[in-house]
Amino acid sequence: MLDARTRNIKFLPGVGEQRATLLNRELEIYSLYDLLYYFPYRYVDRSRLFTVAELTGSMPYVQLCGEIRSFEELGEGAGRRIVAHFTDGTGFVDLVWFRGLRYIKNRYKLGTKYVVFGKPTIFGGRVNIAHPDIDVAESLLLSEMGLQPYYNTTEKMKRAGLNSQAMAKIVSSLFASLGKEVVPETLTPEIITKHHLMPLADALRIIHFPKNPVELRDAEYRLKFEELFYIQLNILHYSKERTQKYVGHRFSKVGDIFNRFYNENLPFELTGAQKRVVKEIRRDVNSNHQMNRLVQGDVGSGKTLVALLSMLLAKDNGYQSCLMVPTEILSEQHCATLQRMLKNLPVRVELLTGSTKSKKRTEILEGLSDGSIDILVSTHAVLEERVQFHNLGLVVIDEQHRFGVVQRAKMWAKNNIPPHVLVMTATPIPRTLAMTLYGDLDVSVIDELPPGRKPISTTHIFRNKIDQLYSFIHKQLLDKRQVYVVYPLISESEKLDLKNLEDGYKQLCNVFCDYKLSKLHGKMKPSEKDEQMRLFASGETQILVSTTVIEVGVDVPNATVMVIENAERFGLSQLHQLRGRVGRGGEQSYCVLVTDYKLSEDTRKRMEIMTTSTDGFEIAEADLKLRGPGDIEGTQQSGIAFDLKIANLARDEQLLQYVRNVAREVVDADPECNSLEYKIIWDTLRTIKRDKNWNWGAIS
Repeated sequence: MLDARTRNIKFLPGVGEQRATLLNRELEIYSLYDLLYYFPYRYVDRSRLFTVAELTGSMPYVQLCGEIRSFEELGEGAGRRIVAHFTDGTGFVDLVWFRGLRYIKNRYKLGTKYVVFGKPTIFGGRVNIAHPDIDVAESLLLSEMGLQPYYNTTEKMKRAGLNSQAMAKIVSSLFASLGKEVVPETLTPEIITKHHLMPLADALRIIHFPKNPVELRDAEYRLKFEELFYIQLNILHYSKERTQKYVGHRFSKVGDIFNRFYNENLPFELTGAQKRVVKEIRRDVNSNHQMNRLVQGDVGSGKTLVALLSMLLAKDNGYQSCLMVPTEILSEQHCATLQRMLKNLPVRVELLTGSTKSKKRTEILEGLSDGSIDILVSTHAVLEERVQFHNLGLVVIDEQHRFGVVQRAKMWAKNNIPPHVLVMTATPIPRTLAMTLYGDLDVSVIDELPPGRKPISTTHIFRNKIDQLYSFIHKQLLDKRQVYVVYPLISESEKLDLKNLEDGYKQLCNVFCDYKLSKLHGKMKPSEKDEQMRLFASGETQILVSTTVIEVGVDVPNATVMVIENAERFGLSQLHQLRGRVGRGGEQSYCVLVTDYKLSEDTRKRMEIMTTSTDGFEIAEADLKLRGPGDIEGTQQSGIAFDLKIANLARDEQLLQYVRNVAREVVDADPECNSLEYKIIWDTLRTIKRDKNWNWGAIS
């Protein structure tokens, strides 16, 4: 049996010390296993011949059969090149080389029949193929050529001669050196047979060198199945293990405080979605198991009210609650909201942040310790070791991806029995991402807006209409409304973006000279940011010019206009989050996306989706399809790396659900992981977890 994980890549024929170092550094390929799982990103059919007459400049790679009629040397210095005039009888194509000119002229003969492979382009009205692959036609059996793999390589690799073709030769060398050694199977015979999967060894060979599309499809299916299966198996096993291991605080009654609030203080009738989610939470906290529930809901859907009702359940059962939020300004707003909503009820709500004064901090620490504080609203300050609770029963984490996995885990140590955890996010998460990123959490969705909320009107304008936009903003300001103007700030070009924001701020100060403006960006000190946010939240300034730092952490019901400059530089989910900063009061609100006229096709699609949909989940699904999971807001901060080798969460949703059910059958059949029938599966999972350093448990 082959143990590909322990065999160093440098000992493979055609690699050696120097190339191995390059593969280590550029692609993180260290072992034969790493190379086996470095899959091609596309394939070109080498079994088909085109004619020169069929060629256009927009075609992908093509294959021609014909002969070279003449050579011609053109240009001087760096522009010197050799051109071979090649024909198959239907027309001529120019084969062009910029390097190795003498070698080319000596190697290829006039009148010999060759098979030429490359990408055609049009230059000067003629079809060109630069640096083509050329083989003598008689030496090639086209029927056996199959699909040629193409591998992603870096510029450093290409400069060292390690291009896609060289990678293909190295992989071919790998399979030749394996000989009769078999890559060990990772799934049970029953699963392979029942789900019509090809053996792993065959799938790995075919994925690199498929002979036809049908064979390639079957190999892809086997490898996608395995990749998604082990992700789901790990999540489901962890979830079952945690459920059995941790007993939860039992909130057995709905008491006086909850009922009084519900009957006397409730600001509006709960939506059907809110009622459903409260019932799900109620069932969890009364089950003797620790709750780990994710509540998804668009901005303004009423998640905070659901969280408050959950915290009142804790209060009625003798437990304290903590609401963790990512910014001080948001914590202040949450605290003020809760205190206002709980007016005339015997519930003590306090705020603890990094800015809390020493005397007040001491008072709060004592109140938490003796149990007189029922609800603590806090930022990261609650994670300090000296912050100890009398009986913490529920932790609510708002905008959870803003908290690192280690920070969230610290909350578990605040009580002997880990508290219930309620995670809230206003970033709608596509179903496939939720199953993967939050696969061990129970998911609730608030998919209705409270009555009276008006949909935000979204328009897309080009920069030449900016004067009309300023006139519209003037009208809103005359009606005593407030306005956000957001500029991108992206790390690759921070200086340029910051200049754009500064220039924009100056221009807006000139245009709206009768009004006061705030300015906010990530380079400012926390105290400066808080002050600018406070001025805008209090209405002392009417326009807030900002980067995306306002995406989370400010609630100003009087703000009715969101202008997003250079909207083409934002993803859909981020645009939707920014749009959610307005529309929080009863007035009609507006979002204006400002772009340059010249846009890519993807950007035009994003603008069209934003102007036609206000459904956060529909937008998140579209974002996943357009950008992929690695770029979706929240996945990078979550502590989970989406290093999928072959599966695609945007395209493989049905397969993900299917393999999740298969994984659940294994976990249910062998919860202790000690059955001989599933030994191969648990051994493989342990190996994967060791190699990938998975820490799926930390996501809750």
